[in-house]
Amino acid sequence: MIDKILEKVEKLDAQILEAESETAEVAKGLVKAVGSSEEVMEDTVDGRADWKAHNKEISKLKSMREYFLAECENLTPEDRVFLARHSQRPHVDDIIDGLFTDFFEQKGDHLYDDDSSIYGGIARFHGIPVTVLGHRKGHTIEDNMKYNFGMPCPEGYRKALRLMNQAEKFKRPIITFIDTPGAYPGMEAEEHGQGEAIAMNLAKMSQFHVPVISVITGEGNSGGALAIGVANRVLMLENAVYSILSPEGFASILWKDSNRKSEACELMKLTAADLKEAGVCDDIIDEPIGGAQRNYEVVMRNMDAVIWKHLQELMKLSPNEVKNDRVSKYRKIG
Repeated sequence: MIDKILEKVEKLDAQILEAESETAEVAKGLVKAVGSSEEVMEDTVDGRADWKAHNKEISKLKSMREYFLAECENLTPEDRVFLARHSQRPHVDDIIDGLFTDFFEQKGDHLYDDDSSIYGGIARFHGIPVTVLGHRKGHTIEDNMKYNFGMPCPEGYRKALRLMNQAEKFKRPIITFIDTPGAYPGMEAEEHGQGEAIAMNLAKMSQFHVPVISVITGEGNSGGALAIGVANRVLMLENAVYSILSPEGFASILWKDSNRKSEACELMKLTAADLKEAGVCDDIIDEPIGGAQRNYEVVMRNMDAVIWKHLQELMKLSPNEVKNDRVSKYRKIG
C-alpha cells in the first residue's frame, strides 16, 4: 500500500533534512576556521573527512528515498484514492494563494448564512479578473471540523451560485476547485433544501455564457462535487478521483461490505486516466511522484499552465459558443 511507502519516504525526508542541517553546521565551522569554503576542501584534511562522511550519509538516504518513490509510479486506483484524500494535499486556499492575485473573499448566500466549506471570491488570473471558488478542507483535524470536512450545506451551494451569477453578470470567467466527499447529508441540510440547492446550481451553470473551468484537486464525489462542476473544461490532478459516491459507499450498496473498497475502486473507473478516456475529464495535470503534497511549487506551476491554456481557448469563443460548447460536452458523455 502506498501509505506505508509514503510513511517511509517521509521518515527519510526528515533524516535527510537533519543530515543536511548537520552538514551545514560542519561547513560553517570549517569556513570559520579556515576563512573560505574553497580552502576548506583543499587544505583541511580532517574537515574533508568529516565533510565527506556527512555527504556520503546524505547520498545514501537520498538513494533510499528514490528507491521507495520509484514504487509510487505504478499506482492502483485504491492508491490514488488514498493520495486524493491526503491531509497535506493542496486545498483551495493554498491554490488561490499560489495561482491568483488580488483575491477578495466574498461570504454568505444573502439568504440565510455563510458556509465556510465553500471558499471563493474575485481575483486576477494572469491579470484577467475571474471568479474563483471551491470546496474548503483543512490540513488539521481542527480546520477540517471548522470547514465540515469540505461537505457544504445548502448555504454553501447558494453562496457559490451567488458568486457565479455575479460572474455571469460582469462577464468574468469562473474557475472552480472540487475536493469533497459529497454534500453534507445531515437533517438540517435536508431541511434547508440541499437537493434543491444542488439542482439549481446544475441548471444555472449549464446556461452560463462565460467560460467555466473546474479542477478536481482531491476527491470529487456525487452531486456535492457536480454542483460546482458543470464546466466547459473539467481538469483533474493526476491522483484526483471523480465518482458518483465514495468507494466505501459503493461497496456497501453493491456487496453490503465496505471492506471491499479496493474492488470498488477498480470497478468504478474513478481515476483521471479512466475519466479522460471516457470523455469526462478534458486534461490531466501532472503531480510529483508520491503525490501533490510532496511539492506544492511543482503542482502550482503545472496547474497554472494547464488552466491558462484552456482559458485562452475558451476566451476566443463568443458567449453563445461558450454555452453551446458546454452543452455539447455533456451530451457527448456516455
